[in-house]
Amino acid sequence: MPTESLPRIRAEGAPFDLGRAHGRERAPALRAFLHDALCRLNHILPRPVTAAELSPTIAAYRTAIEDAVPDIAREIEGLAEGAGLSLAEAYLLQLRREIMGYRKVPTMGDCTTYARSGTAAGGRPVLAQTVDLNGDLDDQITVLDVAPTGSRRRVLLLSFGGLLGYLGLNSSGLAVGINLVLGGTWRPGVPPYLAVRHLLDRAGTVDEAVALLQTLPLASSRSLTLCDSSRAVWAEHLEGRWRFCDGPQTLHTNHFLHPDLAPHDEVNVFARRSSVKRLEACRMRLATLPADASAEDHFGVLSAPPLCVADNGDIRRERTVAAAVMFPSRGELHLRPGDPSRHPTQVFALR
Repeated sequence: MPTESLPRIRAEGAPFDLGRAHGRERAPALRAFLHDALCRLNHILPRPVTAAELSPTIAAYRTAIEDAVPDIAREIEGLAEGAGLSLAEAYLLQLRREIMGYRKVPTMGDCTTYARSGTAAGGRPVLAQTVDLNGDLDDQITVLDVAPTGSRRRVLLLSFGGLLGYLGLNSSGLAVGINLVLGGTWRPGVPPYLAVRHLLDRAGTVDEAVALLQTLPLASSRSLTLCDSSRAVWAEHLEGRWRFCDGPQTLHTNHFLHPDLAPHDEVNVFARRSSVKRLEACRMRLATLPADASAEDHFGVLSAPPLCVADNGDIRRERTVAAAVMFPSRGELHLRPGDPSRHPTQVFALR
């Protein structure tokens, strides 16, 4: 992964205008990504798929997104126009993970996330996580810095390959991270990455985000971590059911932790072993990390095995493609692209 500055897209305006600005700035990269084995899906899936074959699935998700989060639907339309894509292509960029599912693509590792708030953070709330993905997506990293018309807040996001959301924070002091957990039936709905964006657009606190989450028809199982100046919470989702756990310090990897959902976990035995190992390693490291730890201290936690998953050359296998440390009360997103043990920190702040 190159160490030059990551692309940062700043945009203000109506949802369509935000998407159009994003699309215009990243047009060549997004078109190249789409033409790379269909967003690299065909490097990962056990059987190649075509755009025509995916058309009914994309249409079903599009309907669900338009109904539940119409502002995001308009932003996707703007992305398509700005980048010179068809609307179906712009939606495909949002739906890669949903299309992969989890029965077709065995998962061997994923993100490790933790948050501190209140006394555990020494007055400096923090949300930190590794980002483990397959598809060699470190070359698709983009930082979005957007201010939707009519919103009281600005949003700073880590994004990959045209995604309108992944993880981030807003100017109200809320940060949101995300972990894959596996269970239930995945179906057309709001992809969790876009749910993160919706929360950051619409919620200013953890309480508001928790209430808003429960109104969304989420498409698939996930765990979200929410953090503001007073609370840290993980929220696990499985087929319309939500379960929550409060901080002041929370940790999550890739197996269900709530006893109501744990019996429905479908993570394979090897991935579960990795998930448990990373959770325990993270807990042990945090026990010695002071409440006022710096971003570099947090990267020290994230950058060593087993939390940092090295590249073994297999594009189908998840590996650490970035690490993020967010200080929501200060509006700061600290990023290390690629393997965080090998690349320097880049800092992005809300204006």
